[in-house]
Amino acid sequence: MRITTGHVVPSVRPAPLAPAQVAREFRAHLADGAAIKAVGAARDDPRVLLTRAYLPRFRLSLFDTTYYLSAVRQDPQIRFFVAHVMQTPTGRRARTIHPRIFYKDVSLVWRSASHLVQSDDEHWIGKGEVRAIFSNGHEYLVSAEETTNLPLEIQSALETLMLRSQRVVTDSRAVALVLRQGGEKRIAPFHDFTGPRERARADRRNLINGGRRIARFTRRGDPTSLVFTRGFEPDFAAGFLERSRFRSRLYGGRVVRCRILSRNAQVQYLFFAAPRHAWVGACQPTTTDLTSYGVRSIDAWVDEDLLMPGYEYHLADERGKVAEVTRQVPANFVGTPSAVDANRVDTSAWLDRVPVLRSFRRALARA
Repeated sequence: MRITTGHVVPSVRPAPLAPAQVAREFRAHLADGAAIKAVGAARDDPRVLLTRAYLPRFRLSLFDTTYYLSAVRQDPQIRFFVAHVMQTPTGRRARTIHPRIFYKDVSLVWRSASHLVQSDDEHWIGKGEVRAIFSNGHEYLVSAEETTNLPLEIQSALETLMLRSQRVVTDSRAVALVLRQGGEKRIAPFHDFTGPRERARADRRNLINGGRRIARFTRRGDPTSLVFTRGFEPDFAAGFLERSRFRSRLYGGRVVRCRILSRNAQVQYLFFAAPRHAWVGACQPTTTDLTSYGVRSIDAWVDEDLLMPGYEYHLADERGKVAEVTRQVPANFVGTPSAVDANRVDTSAWLDRVPVLRSFRRALARA
């Protein structure tokens, strides 16, 4: 399967339909033969997802994929939509509808959870594919969280719909109903998440920059050493595709979200600017191939430290030490804990020295 880049489209807006209209449309697909394929606890009786709590109220459309979304709900860990992802290639009717959980990460990027790990001691949302890292002579598997990022074209629409929800219902049941549960130590997703991505990568012509990183720090622990592969730099002169605004308690007020194209139009970036922070939330190719999780099948890889949010998870033990494998903020750049979430520390000491973020700040000031 050959996938091409360069499909640049405007950001999606929610369909101008009342919730009752969206629900009728969704039920019409079911009446026409589409089936809900649940993989979580609802798999034995998917009708539970047709109750008033989870029936779609909003619709988004991108390429050949339709996202039907419930009202916003929350559990102790996340605020989320129950999403029904329906894919209809040109000229075909919808046959399968996939229930998913869409939630917002601390980086303020909306994601599609890959699975669930739940026990008496743990409640962990799966964060996509895994990759091996080496530390102190040992190999560890870590989540490649960016593989769960929803398309940048629908990020603002999801934020808009969340803000429309005047009352957010607490729901400790929905996540387990929708997500497939893995074993207590399982961080790897299941084949329904990885399979379409593996097939897309099988044709090496699909790989962005040949599968190599398009941005990297040439010196470990030095935020000023960032370099981009030629052509993949954000185009701050002509590449602004979208600006939107919302508020965040964690980040202390108004946040500006900007979707920005690269100079070669092969990738796009999601930048954020808050009162005290600026960061890159995501980087994605400009492709149209989406999976049943509503995410892109192909990635654009960058150094993970380029995607560091303004506050990052950084737990220390009682002696103030952090295991190397769990450290997510480079040494000597760990700031003070957030007043909102003590497990997250301020990373502005790093971010303020990253050249592309300085350029973004200047471009935003000129806009």
